[in-house]
Amino acid sequence: MLRRALAATLALSLALPVAASLAQDVSVSSGPAVADSDWREVPGENLLVIDTNRGRILVEMSPSVAPRHVERIRLLARQGFYDGIAWHRVIDWFMAQTGDPLGTGDGQSYYPDLVAEFTFRRGPEHDFVPVASPAGTSLGFMGALPVASQPDELMAVTGDGRVHGWGLYCPGVAGMARGDANDSANSQFFLMRQPYPALDKRYSVWGTVVSGLDVVRALKVGDGDNGAVTSEPDRMLRVRVAADLPETERPLVRVLSARSAYFQGMLAQTRAERGADFSPCDLTFPVQVTTRG
Repeated sequence: MLRRALAATLALSLALPVAASLAQDVSVSSGPAVADSDWREVPGENLLVIDTNRGRILVEMSPSVAPRHVERIRLLARQGFYDGIAWHRVIDWFMAQTGDPLGTGDGQSYYPDLVAEFTFRRGPEHDFVPVASPAGTSLGFMGALPVASQPDELMAVTGDGRVHGWGLYCPGVAGMARGDANDSANSQFFLMRQPYPALDKRYSVWGTVVSGLDVVRALKVGDGDNGAVTSEPDRMLRVRVAADLPETERPLVRVLSARSAYFQGMLAQTRAERGADFSPCDLTFPVQVTTRG
């Protein structure tokens, strides 16, 4: 599958203070339309800093969605496991894959494979913001992660007071690669360059890119079943959990809340433009990235 043979599977423009397209990070400065309280800070423990030869990628990890996979990513990042590893498989209009120390698609870490986390149980304690409700399914966001879920009304009739939820493979979403078996994810992961809903509920989602989607899309394209995809693949130079970086190097990332009036205005405009074709994948979160030093 995505670890060894992915070949079988193969923002909108708004009147923002800083304009951007879907291929770029969207930024907005605090001002009359956006209160300081409308921003939420990504905790350093949940922020993965991926420095590549093409630039920096910042991924907000989602332990409430895939706790085992987030724990594994943190562990390997803290050991420096990912440093220098190639983006061994990059498919245009699809995704960029890495995390294999061999650079062939057949390697992994020395830790045991992970139990799949294709879905999770969503409860009232999760900050879920719905944006659409097609055919009895609730679509929305947990933080910046696009999520589909059973509707809240079902919580009253389930034994644990929760409902099934799963991440949506929109641009920037981070998934865990695996072999043919469901429980075979290990160290390899991929970042989506474009939406690909065929992956939903088949690969564990563990986070989403909040800054650097343009970097993901700039990675050198190459797709081969055996060996490195290119003689000179792009590489991750250093991967760290932001909380572990010295304070002067630690990025401070603030993402506009999906509950803010500004974001709800973006949502209304996008829904009006897209009509029946609307998807959470059509939305890009404004973000502010600064350093503490």
